[in-house]
Amino acid sequence: MAVQQLSRAPHAPAHPMANPGFGKQSAPDQEARHRGEFAHLPVREAAVAGYIDRLPDGADISIKTLAREMAGYGQQALATALRTLSEAGHLRRFREPLWGADDTVRWVQRTYFSRTARPDAWWQSMVRGETTEDPAPQAQVEVRAYEALARLSHQVPQLALSENACVELAPYAAEWLRRGASEDRLTRVLGVLVPRVVHSPFAYVQSKLVRELPPELPGPRQGVAVMECTGCGVPGAAEALPGGLCRPCRSVPYVREEAGLPADVVHGKARRLREIHRESVAHHTAT
Repeated sequence: MAVQQLSRAPHAPAHPMANPGFGKQSAPDQEARHRGEFAHLPVREAAVAGYIDRLPDGADISIKTLAREMAGYGQQALATALRTLSEAGHLRRFREPLWGADDTVRWVQRTYFSRTARPDAWWQSMVRGETTEDPAPQAQVEVRAYEALARLSHQVPQLALSENACVELAPYAAEWLRRGASEDRLTRVLGVLVPRVVHSPFAYVQSKLVRELPPELPGPRQGVAVMECTGCGVPGAAEALPGGLCRPCRSVPYVREEAGLPADVVHGKARRLREIHRESVAHHTAT
């Protein structure tokens, strides 16, 4: 794996993560990113789609969180945008059971996002578990793992890993992310109770990554996932939710964004814009 592939890949600025098992989930079999991939969408919807596309799996993409994190859009505007993305084939919401070892079940809500627009029939096949996994997201997960290890190396002096060491350890750390751990949890576990002197940072981190590996998240049992309306969340058969929307939500008129916003929301959005600008400048400087 080339170092450039890990260190130069674009990534979204820090964004809140959902509880384990919830949040964004990348749909399988997506095409690679390319310029103009959302050009067929209205400007607002294209901006929202581009933002969500670059978020990691497990990110909180509820309407309230997106409104807080994205500058210029309130909750009503984002609700309309998500419905449009659903109708365009980029997004669906599923309610899925997570089965425990003792055969207990916990229902979670996942929002599947596909940068490649999909017809209703494809999403219906996905509910039935008939789609295949695309290996492309693997590289994205390892990019996030590499970056988490690089931050750890700077935060904990005893664990001063080299660039090559971060590359070699990235697959181990990526397995944590695939099992639902966030980057923050990964670095927190690796950085706690570190001895004053670590003779081999590489061996220490590798051993801890293997020894403390979290359990794999139980997957949904095939055939019992339920699609939910993107607009109101009502569950239903996939065939009864064309465009991912129930009949009442398909008739909801366009809602224009409200003119005024509370002061705290304005300040939060301004802060978010500054963060995005700094991330963009840093990325272009690095490349």
